[in-house]
Amino acid sequence: MLLELHIENFAIIQNLELHFKPGLTTFTGETGAGKSILLDGITCLVGGKTDVTMIRSDADRANLEAIFSIPEINRPSITEILDREELMDDPNVLILSREIRREGRSVARVNGRNVSQNILKELGTYLIDIHGQSEHLSLLNIRQHLELLDRFADIGETLSAYRSVYHQQKRIQKELNELRQAEKDAARMSDLLKYQIQEIDAAHLQPGEEAELRRELSRLANAEKLSSLAKNALMLIEEGNPDSQSISELLGEVVQSMAALATIDQGLLDLSEQTRSISALTGDISRELQAYLDNIEYNPKRLEQVEERLSLITNLKRKYGENEEAILAFAQKARLQLEKITHAEERITELEAQEKDLKEKLAGQALALSELRKQASQKLGLSVESELNDLRMSGARFAVDIQYKPDEEGLSVGEEQIAKYDENGIDQVEFLIAPNPGEGLKPLVKIASGGETSRLMLALKNVLAQADTIPTLIFDEIDQGIGGQVGTVVGEKLWNLGRQHQVFCVTHLPQLAAYGNQHYRVYKDVSAGRTLTHVANLEDAARITELANMFGGESQANRIAAQETLQNARAREATLPS
Repeated sequence: MLLELHIENFAIIQNLELHFKPGLTTFTGETGAGKSILLDGITCLVGGKTDVTMIRSDADRANLEAIFSIPEINRPSITEILDREELMDDPNVLILSREIRREGRSVARVNGRNVSQNILKELGTYLIDIHGQSEHLSLLNIRQHLELLDRFADIGETLSAYRSVYHQQKRIQKELNELRQAEKDAARMSDLLKYQIQEIDAAHLQPGEEAELRRELSRLANAEKLSSLAKNALMLIEEGNPDSQSISELLGEVVQSMAALATIDQGLLDLSEQTRSISALTGDISRELQAYLDNIEYNPKRLEQVEERLSLITNLKRKYGENEEAILAFAQKARLQLEKITHAEERITELEAQEKDLKEKLAGQALALSELRKQASQKLGLSVESELNDLRMSGARFAVDIQYKPDEEGLSVGEEQIAKYDENGIDQVEFLIAPNPGEGLKPLVKIASGGETSRLMLALKNVLAQADTIPTLIFDEIDQGIGGQVGTVVGEKLWNLGRQHQVFCVTHLPQLAAYGNQHYRVYKDVSAGRTLTHVANLEDAARITELANMFGGESQANRIAAQETLQNARAREATLPS
């Protein structure tokens, strides 16, 4: 629900901060005092249009902010949006704000972070329903009619069972479509896959082969230099040069000297052994160098073979993967695809049989859903007409139109009748209304606006109170064209609706205003040559005074009437079923 509303420099409101409670909140005040401005501000906060004329004349910008508690029933949907847009802060509280700038730009924010106007609008559909001359009238969204009817009919389990089969059928349908498409391209794809597999298999790749080949390429390409370096090292170890003895001869002398030292000083025995080890290691190095030297050869033919092999591997990498393992994995995947194509016809036949069975099952479930909806629609129509009768629209008629749309790919629901279907079944649902006697039923979206519309919405909201998931409802102009007696009935119904929703109502009728759990007076005054709107929370004597003024003036008779109206409202509330 809406917890707080902050408005700054918006129209003739300089600075305003309101705190709201659950239940029914009524706004009263003279025409032009600014009641509609409050609603305009809320509309902007849930994605409504803005323009610079909304900014107070001596200000550079207008600021609007609303703090909501996130409703439990809509929390999954709201959380999904917040997570998607990375806007989640407190899972229980949501802050929407709007900044309207003089240069023409408007900045929208959710939890302090900039968002598009569409995000505000998307979140707003789960938070507030404004009934009046507003684009936020949720019941004028035909797509919601089916959901509301289903909630009213309480067919959640039946619908869930249908959807389970529906999603199963859609998975099979998706696989079938893929297989059929693959079958169309089977010849071309089969040839391609066979070529790819044969090309990779013919290469007889081994993991790690490329690295080894590159090392061999380096040896072959540098054979002469490697031979020269190895010979030089071997000569120094075994032969020496004209100016010095070989390393082997010098180390032999060192070994003899260390052995002699160790015979005199036993403490040098370990060092003497280490010298012998070095000499032996030098001999090993000499032998390995000789073997290496014997294997070095300048082999142009082998060099050419290695280069060709590396070129082949590079070509395969360019086509199929970054290394030998990836290329081999590609070949395995291609084999599986080829096998799938080869057996596609068998799989298609199997899936077509499964889909046929599932569509027959879906048709039965969809017809059962449709029957439950038709039964509920009768009850809904009678209930709404009863509410409209209470609201001085006794000649009004309400009905739910349920139809099928033909579709060759749909469900068979009767003799030669194929109906379009989706995850909700086969029904196309729309609410119809005939506000006045003698008029034919027309779509709800085409009825007149104003008080008549608001009363119709009140009737629907009362009947659909349990089905409606939007927590905060705002009614503007609902008392247009009605008197005090009907105003009492409207007030009672709004109060009753407020037991399950937070309800705001702008009214000129004291009989209606008396039912408010919270009562705000909207008024304006002139200060320093400027007109300003103020809002006062009325209690006790101040509320009696406002109601008396609404009866025609602050006379003793009107104060008594105000007190009686307030007492009657409290007494009537006490008699309503809990």
